[in-house]
Amino acid sequence: MKAFAKTLLLFSSLIALNSCVVVRQGEVAMKRRAGKLVGQPITETTRVYNPLWSTYIKVPVRNINLEVALDIPSKEGLTIRSEVSILYRLDPEQVPNILRDVGIQFERNLISPVFRSALADVSSRFMAKDMHTGMRTQIENEVRDRMMAILSERGFIIDAVLMKRIVLPTTLTAAIEEKLSAEQEAQRMQFILEREGLEAERKRMEAEGTRDAQRILSQGLTPEVLRYEYIEALKALATSPNAKVVITNGEDQPVLLNAN
Repeated sequence: MKAFAKTLLLFSSLIALNSCVVVRQGEVAMKRRAGKLVGQPITETTRVYNPLWSTYIKVPVRNINLEVALDIPSKEGLTIRSEVSILYRLDPEQVPNILRDVGIQFERNLISPVFRSALADVSSRFMAKDMHTGMRTQIENEVRDRMMAILSERGFIIDAVLMKRIVLPTTLTAAIEEKLSAEQEAQRMQFILEREGLEAERKRMEAEGTRDAQRILSQGLTPEVLRYEYIEALKALATSPNAKVVITNGEDQPVLLNAN
């Protein structure tokens, strides 16, 4: 009798431990009784239930990161290896419909197939090289829009589709790198040509300035001016304290002899 009582007590304890559900932040729970969903979704609470007749199904409604690795086609027919993150969440009010129509495996049964189809449709319209440029954002946005068109009314909200990693074929990668190298070399040569052109322009302007200065100077050196400068130079020599001998005929350039 005592053994039976102990067994009954142990059985009751196990039932009590398994008849309580705790719903935390970022979760929604639905009660299922006899295989059917009953009641409304519950959040952030604790409930006691009879595990012999019912249970609770909990699903997250916070942001979820679903990472997918797959091969996608490009416009030129290449196969591109990609790693993509899907950031999504569930509409709490739509949780009963999601569990009823799709089930708890909604990632495998709905989100992943829709994503693969949308990404393949979008990527096939872009060149492989576009996936390594600013066009990647456009691809991500188009995939997200296609997924939202199908999943939003089913209770799923797609916040973002992020292409984290793109692996191009080796031959294409080498071609892109060669093209970038050629473009960089062309830009370097263009810079050199522009620099040399500016230097040539500077020298031309400097030569023109010197020529114009000489032209103005030569135009100002009239015989009268030269005669005046000649007389002034003789005056300076005459007033100099140093002894000098100046030989001149009054017209030609004088010859200066050092008396010492």
